[in-house]
Amino acid sequence: MDDAAPTLANSLDLSAFWMPFTANRQFKAAPRLLASAAGMYYRTEDGREILDATSGLWCVNAGHGRIEIADAVHRQLMTLDYAPTFQMGHPVAFDFASALAKLTPSGLDRVFFTNSGSEAVDTALKIAMAYHRARGQGQRTRIVGREKGYHGVGFGGISAGGLVNNRRTFVTLPSDHMRHTHDPARNAFSRGLPAHGAERAEDLEQLIALHGAETLAAVIVEPVSGSAGVLPPPVGYLERLRAICDAHGILLIFDEVITGFGRLGSAFAAHHFGVVPDLMTTAKAITNGVLPMGAVFASRAVHDAVVDSGAEGVIEFFHGYTYSGHPVAAAAGLATLEIYRREGLLTRVGGLAETWETAIHSLADAPHVTDIRNLGLMAGLDLAPRPGAPGARGYEMLVRMLEAGVLVRATGDTIALSPPLIVSEGEIGRIVETLRRVISTLD
Repeated sequence: MDDAAPTLANSLDLSAFWMPFTANRQFKAAPRLLASAAGMYYRTEDGREILDATSGLWCVNAGHGRIEIADAVHRQLMTLDYAPTFQMGHPVAFDFASALAKLTPSGLDRVFFTNSGSEAVDTALKIAMAYHRARGQGQRTRIVGREKGYHGVGFGGISAGGLVNNRRTFVTLPSDHMRHTHDPARNAFSRGLPAHGAERAEDLEQLIALHGAETLAAVIVEPVSGSAGVLPPPVGYLERLRAICDAHGILLIFDEVITGFGRLGSAFAAHHFGVVPDLMTTAKAITNGVLPMGAVFASRAVHDAVVDSGAEGVIEFFHGYTYSGHPVAAAAGLATLEIYRREGLLTRVGGLAETWETAIHSLADAPHVTDIRNLGLMAGLDLAPRPGAPGARGYEMLVRMLEAGVLVRATGDTIALSPPLIVSEGEIGRIVETLRRVISTLD
């Protein structure tokens, strides 16, 4: 090895970085480091090529190393590196908001910028409460989420979320939860939307009866639960939630941080399902993962109720972030949207979904596999847990897949897959072949 390229052992101090959502001691005893990326592939520090089957962390939809985005970021840095959006503005944020508004379902075209999905969720919950207050119903403060839901790590998000480990250590806000829709007894190995479970939307009626509709501000759900292991909604479930919310004056929020920007074959899951929420959160693929950014899309009715609620010249909504609408992130977002448009990536999954589904479900007979779920270019594959050691088999699968040259995501004993939208049929075949080979090595 060249003297100018020291080895990991004598060059890298792992102690200072407290890593998120990571077993830090376990990782630092045997680190897994990605050093570069291009297209569908990462490279490790020792030069091994790793096929990215997770779009980084659900976010690199157009593939890695897009020069158009890098060039846009560089130009913007040299033109306007930062400008405040509190009582000031800059053109790029307005241009980006207008471009995004052209992609959303009709009427969902007012955009509040954040820096992450977590911030987008907390912002959406605040907007919901501000909306009701502006209409003289300030008592509507309770949020309804769902078991197994993941809505980021802000206090609003963990309150609405339904993943126990994310909640148990922290104080939460007034909230309640519907049951999750995962029902392997009736829906195991579903292809696309599960046939059973739409009736679980009626949980919302029970919570309305318990708390009173007059206390409920919003219902928030992921159209497809991602972090819980890729759980598509049962046929008719989202439509029923929309109807119940309408009947009781409750806002419906879709958390599209994962499903947004082409993951299901439409710009947003709201298009795919034909169900339009009142608020929609996004992040991740909004800049192709290049720079932190998120956004909340609000309906005209929600936006206007808040913005028109007070006297002109008075701040209507006391909320925002130093980096809301950051010019460099907005420039990256505009370049990302242009790639999506030029390459047809927001709809490309429509032509790949059947190939993906067939390939993924070919693993149904593999050892340890107890369920497979898919929708669009997403899939969840459940492995039977080892007795007394839940999550151990999934973690070993993650490590062995990386050693075999494919990056997957492990959530307990579920393997989650979401490759970039540029994936080829050959690369789909490689992902599945590697999964089968590695699963067969597990005890």
